[in-house]
Amino acid sequence: MKKLLAILLTLALVFVMVAACGDNAANDDPNRPLTIGFSQIGSESDWRVGNTVSVSEAIEGAGWTLVFNDANQVQENQIRAIRDFITQGVDYIVFGPIVETGWDSVLQEVKDAGIPLVMIDRTIDMPNQEDYYVTWITNNFEHEGIAAGNWLIDYLTHTGRINDDINIVELQGTVGSGPQIQRLAGFHATVGAHSNLRITQSETGNFETEMGKTVMEAFLTKAAADGDPIDVVYAHNDGMALGAIQAIKEAGLTPGEDIIIIGIDAVALAFEAILAGDMNVTVECSPLMGPTVVDVIQQHVAGGTPPKTIFNNVRVFDETLYSVFPDRYLKAGDDVANRVY
Repeated sequence: MKKLLAILLTLALVFVMVAACGDNAANDDPNRPLTIGFSQIGSESDWRVGNTVSVSEAIEGAGWTLVFNDANQVQENQIRAIRDFITQGVDYIVFGPIVETGWDSVLQEVKDAGIPLVMIDRTIDMPNQEDYYVTWITNNFEHEGIAAGNWLIDYLTHTGRINDDINIVELQGTVGSGPQIQRLAGFHATVGAHSNLRITQSETGNFETEMGKTVMEAFLTKAAADGDPIDVVYAHNDGMALGAIQAIKEAGLTPGEDIIIIGIDAVALAFEAILAGDMNVTVECSPLMGPTVVDVIQQHVAGGTPPKTIFNNVRVFDETLYSVFPDRYLKAGDDVANRVY
């Protein structure tokens, strides 16, 4: 009888241990303090800094412990940080991937460790990718590219230039990243419906203002040598658009007039440039994901099932078309005070 009792006690202990080794946070106390590992891409732009502040402040505001790592735009640094989070036994990992591919091994390690993953901003590309995260909180990058293209078509129509030959140069984001791939695809598909709208040069500026300026200088030099003037700059983020504006001014041209400037992100400096007449339009891509991250984690800790994908709205701000198409565009001057990044 004693031997049987010992066996039963052992089996009960094993059952409890196995149950405890499942998902770290499933059906847990939603009010208990958590430790959150936050793997950020870098600090390459005002948008990224705003994203970091939003997520970090929301996590700490919830009373949780934040373990933060800035990968400085290097994928290996991010992979190393995620593995460090696993070793530390964090309760959740918040992760914005630098590029789409190369995550298979480390995300399998996260899954094997039973640590729920909340993905923000950029996407990943791997088999059965939705099995590796609780929720993806993001902006619709392809729709942002489409919105930028539609604004340009509307603007050219409004100014009587829709049938003119229009030369467009493109400042791409980090090659291989979700925003670069999808903002390119959305814009190209939209303007591609008009054969007179030609993308004559397209290079990466890596989402960086200084690199955007350098690439724009090269664009201007080549355009002058080819006798092929630039009519439009389409930048995958506002930082590169602002760099392009500097290069255009130094070349003796007037941004916003001689060359139409289109950016994405809707950062405060872009609004200032629009109001100064240096920039024509910005498509909003909100970095303020922190409160949503906390909501998702709290719902998941309590045993709920958050939506698999949460998209922010796409809004477009300018100082020209908002009065012509009030259902499509918003006045930058009315929203400038709301820019917190």
